[in-house]
Amino acid sequence: MRDHDVRVHRSEENLPRSGQLAWAMAEVATDPVAVEADVQEMIINRIIDNASVAVASVGRAPIVSARAQALSHPVSTGGSGASIMGIDQKTSPEWAAWANGVAVRELDFHDTFLAAEYSHPGDNIPPILAVGEHAGCSGHDLIRAVATGYELQVDLVRAISLHAHKIDHVAHLGPSAAAGIGTLLGLDTETVFQAIGQALHTTTATRQSRKGEISTWKAHAPAFAGKMAIEAVDRAMRGQTSPVPIYEGEDGVIAWLLDGPEARYTVPLPAPGEAKRAILETYTKEHSAEYQAQAWIDLARRLHTEHPEATDPAQVDSVLIRTSHHTHFVIGSGANDPQKYDPSASRETLDHSIPYIFAVALQDGTWHHERSYAPERAGRADTVALWQKVTTQEDPEWTRRYHSLDLKEKAFGGDVRITLTDGTVIEDSIAVADAHPLGARPFARAQYIQKFRSLADGLVDDAEIERFLETAANLPELTAGELGRLNIRTATGVVDPAAGPKGLL
Repeated sequence: MRDHDVRVHRSEENLPRSGQLAWAMAEVATDPVAVEADVQEMIINRIIDNASVAVASVGRAPIVSARAQALSHPVSTGGSGASIMGIDQKTSPEWAAWANGVAVRELDFHDTFLAAEYSHPGDNIPPILAVGEHAGCSGHDLIRAVATGYELQVDLVRAISLHAHKIDHVAHLGPSAAAGIGTLLGLDTETVFQAIGQALHTTTATRQSRKGEISTWKAHAPAFAGKMAIEAVDRAMRGQTSPVPIYEGEDGVIAWLLDGPEARYTVPLPAPGEAKRAILETYTKEHSAEYQAQAWIDLARRLHTEHPEATDPAQVDSVLIRTSHHTHFVIGSGANDPQKYDPSASRETLDHSIPYIFAVALQDGTWHHERSYAPERAGRADTVALWQKVTTQEDPEWTRRYHSLDLKEKAFGGDVRITLTDGTVIEDSIAVADAHPLGARPFARAQYIQKFRSLADGLVDDAEIERFLETAANLPELTAGELGRLNIRTATGVVDPAAGPKGLL
């Protein structure tokens, strides 16, 4: 890896292209380096993973709305169009990316990478795949493009914190998706550079979408970033330019949205000719919840069996979770969001509430992407009573491990102390989720396939399940124009394309 140093420059310094982060990213995107076999295998895993959670979401209101919006737009003239998950109809690629991006993100159930910032790198796949299908690209082209998207998003997330300045994490997604599309289409460095700048400029927003009463926009935000990335590439291909330098300018993103005029960052990027391997440092979810909750669900499941007395609020005095700064302040009681303790809160809010998630997983000994969030489940009296006794606290050691660059030490868990009313204290800890590469049951291809089968059951016919899995496994062999085979058709009656809500368009 090569370190790219980033700071704010005054306009009169006239920072050359070669010194700008967006240019260095564009150079990574246009480097023709081959994708290594293990990276290729993981890309296939994540395409299966995305399909799993998208299929499971096809009937949920945000997806129905986004699909209806997409279907109101015809296939654009520049290609053959892109598929919308679950149905046979196509639309223009930016709207397919919109509909499919919402479907992938809705259940908070796909992959993650956490460092200085947090992210869901799988959000790169819907816009890249939509453009690839529209433009008649091959499986090989898609693999190279997804490797770029993952690489650049992970590299940005390693170095630049957005949430510290209340900027939503999708500000790293717009540039990475634009760069991935640049790789897909074989664009030149200047065009990719301009697209990255436009994508960043149009996707910076506050993180109120993940604070307090969390709305359905949480699922739409990454889809919007992917849609903006496609439009940015389209404009750049037509010769239109972007704000320069977008990161380093004295009125740019760093100076006014992030750490300010004196800021300095070091962004690690692959050197010329170096393989893009960042996807191997990302990890998916076994449970439909914020990633910092994954390990806590696994620990709660274990405690459910080992200490059934801890599931009864009448026997529990308090539950204290000691964890990282991020977990405490974003999804724990440190957020000071009363909504995280509200039985009538939205699903989006509950999946960002460690107190709720731990209480339900502790009582049920399991976690389900629908049943665990059902209003009747959240409102159960004994659950509410236990839930209100759960608090979180930052622990410096868990914060240090959260930010560690040593993958063997990096952790997203913590310690729990359950004090019973009779004075008994139950203590336990967990560092990473069971599905994490260093966890008790790491996800491999078999687990990704099982996740897909489980979530597609009852929604997709058996023959279509087998067809999709075979297609995904043979992704490198898909020829130009065959990427539409990665779309999944749901069973008859599951999706009614005409049933969406009416809007303006």
